[in-house]
Amino acid sequence: MASNWQEKIKNLGKDKESQKQLEELFKELESEKERYKTDLNLLESAIKNDYDSILITELNLDEPGPRIVYVNEGFTRMTGYSREEAIGQTPRILQGPKTDRKVLDKLKQRLKAGKSFFGQAVNYRKDGSEFVNQWDIHPLTDAAGNITHWVSYQHDITERKRAEEVLLDTQREFDELREASHKTVLDVDLQGNIVMANKSFRELVGYSKDELKQIKVWDLFPQKYRDSLKSRFDQGADEERFGGRHFKGIIRHKTGVPIQIEGDTRLLDLKDGTLIRAEILNVTMQKRIMETLKRRNQEFDRLMRQASEFTYRLQLMNGEPIFEAVSEEFPVFTGISAELVRQEGGYKEFIHQEDLEKVRKHYQNVLKGKSCTCNYRIHTSEDEYVEIIDYAKPEWDNSRQSVVCVCGAVSLKPQTEPAV
Repeated sequence: MASNWQEKIKNLGKDKESQKQLEELFKELESEKERYKTDLNLLESAIKNDYDSILITELNLDEPGPRIVYVNEGFTRMTGYSREEAIGQTPRILQGPKTDRKVLDKLKQRLKAGKSFFGQAVNYRKDGSEFVNQWDIHPLTDAAGNITHWVSYQHDITERKRAEEVLLDTQREFDELREASHKTVLDVDLQGNIVMANKSFRELVGYSKDELKQIKVWDLFPQKYRDSLKSRFDQGADEERFGGRHFKGIIRHKTGVPIQIEGDTRLLDLKDGTLIRAEILNVTMQKRIMETLKRRNQEFDRLMRQASEFTYRLQLMNGEPIFEAVSEEFPVFTGISAELVRQEGGYKEFIHQEDLEKVRKHYQNVLKGKSCTCNYRIHTSEDEYVEIIDYAKPEWDNSRQSVVCVCGAVSLKPQTEPAV
């Protein structure tokens, strides 16, 4: 670079004094250029932990859209597009079939109004694989306050969205169980006949309306409760026996399955006579809710753990995935030496035989540079099989011969099955 402009100075300079002034000017410009380059590198270094990707586009939003004028290294890692491939294109190169048009319309509307935008949508890498891209877009202005460009700070939040889906599934399951456990209502006359049973009660005991009309209320209870309840009715339904009383006990489903319940009774004085109303809580279902939530929350907590059990580096040899390297935690977790697993077919030494085929396909996808997830069982140093979720977010090495799975495996739950 320096030799080129020095040669031009000689050709342009009228005399030695002019050449000297030109040299000083070009040195100043070169110094300013290096200073800007240093500032830019410092800026990228300062924010690289906060954002996966940064791109800057021109102002124009009309067709074919704002052209990209700058991308950082994070953009190339996240999307697979080199700087040369991206610059001059529009961000539409990241869009595809699942990209939400409504989000894009709202984005355009905000930018036309000169406002910032925060949102997310499905985007596509150069190899066609999907990821969830979260944008934080802001206008860049000149000294006069006029908008000249747009800067977009971006995150790949695919793994976070997967975790959110697990949480939503847990919440949805909880809502369904909670709805099923709501208090049920039963009205009984003074002779023990079932006058009204709401849908929740009928589902609780498994009887239809017509079937309930053919039996007495005490017929729904086990024998040891049946006689005691019948004697209460024989003695007469009054405030002492049925008014404002709390009870606990067992009721039987039509199939004979016992269900633990508790509830409250009160008397209803109507024109046609007195009824006993019982509001019942399904305790068995409530316990199921707590057990389910406990189990799912344990799995979710493990899923969200940031520290992985181990990481590994893969390469392909004769069409077969090969472990080029594993982290130092691997032999501690599995009880298998790193030397053994690095041999051809070494992964078969610690993965459950029934899971080998899907794991092999998983590794092959990873070696194509695709982020993917796979559940499988792995043999540990405790001589048991543990189910894991392998979050493989590969990063190519400089030679693009092997990939590092930076997320590794997260332990979920032990299997009772012995090693095979």
